[in-house]
Amino acid sequence: MTLDSIFNDEWSDDHRSGGIAVVGRPNVGKSTLINAIIGQKVAIATPKPQTTRRNQLGIYTEESGQILFTDTPGLHKPRNALGDYMMTVASQALEDADVIVWILDVSEAPHKSDNYIATTIQEKAKDTPVILVLNKIDLVLKKDNFSAYTSLIDHTAAYRVSAAKGDGISDLTQALIALMPQGPRYYPVDQVSDLTMRFMVAEVIREKVILNTEHEIPHAVAVEVTDYKDKETRTDIYAVIYVERNSQKGIVIGKSGSMIKKIGIEARQEIEPMVERQVFLDLRVKVLKNWRSNETFMRRVGYRMPKNDVD
Repeated sequence: MTLDSIFNDEWSDDHRSGGIAVVGRPNVGKSTLINAIIGQKVAIATPKPQTTRRNQLGIYTEESGQILFTDTPGLHKPRNALGDYMMTVASQALEDADVIVWILDVSEAPHKSDNYIATTIQEKAKDTPVILVLNKIDLVLKKDNFSAYTSLIDHTAAYRVSAAKGDGISDLTQALIALMPQGPRYYPVDQVSDLTMRFMVAEVIREKVILNTEHEIPHAVAVEVTDYKDKETRTDIYAVIYVERNSQKGIVIGKSGSMIKKIGIEARQEIEPMVERQVFLDLRVKVLKNWRSNETFMRRVGYRMPKNDVD
């Protein structure tokens, strides 16, 4: 962050700004909530668990303040190097946050993993205010789920929302602004994320793979944009979809290339409004066995362990 970015806009003495770590189990609606607050898509969201793999910054700005939301990977006990990476970046987000927003799916009873999350929050950020967001209230069948969740951890407040439908989002947003410390506007008013376009394109492609495949495929997929060229009238994008087994490659390609064609069409339709021009998208599928335990490869596709602030 530079001084130019801090002072790029005027802001009043009572302007509020700060960072919020958004945490929760996989597939409880973290990305959906951030997208709803910001008013546009800044993180991919699917019905499949563990869609988010790295901390992603979503920037919400209004006249009275600016919130920097960190969309963290779903907190869970890791099983491989990718899982270790995801938990490391999520833990760092907890330590750095001014406020923690813990999203809970109240359409079902608490899981054992919710106790793990409560313990993690208490260990990593015991003095940080915690806001509980009781999500999916439109799907609630048992009202006693509310008290079961609110008793998990000491918290500053709890809000009932439906991130998918937008219910309760405005009240929650204003409450979060009020909790921010006084501070400057760190990013321009029209900036909604810190991600590069290459990474966002890769995430859109990965989202389309996840939405169109089942079983182990969503967890075994990584996407690398190998070339990105802006031309006069169009943008040419070349990307590789990595899977871990030949059987998975066959599923992603589909019969006579039908699946990879569908993924490409859906991805291109979403990418073109992002880059505001016509897109040529070339997708290839490659097998890289056990890439989720290959730290060198993970760094190459953007899953880098955060550096410790040690001299």
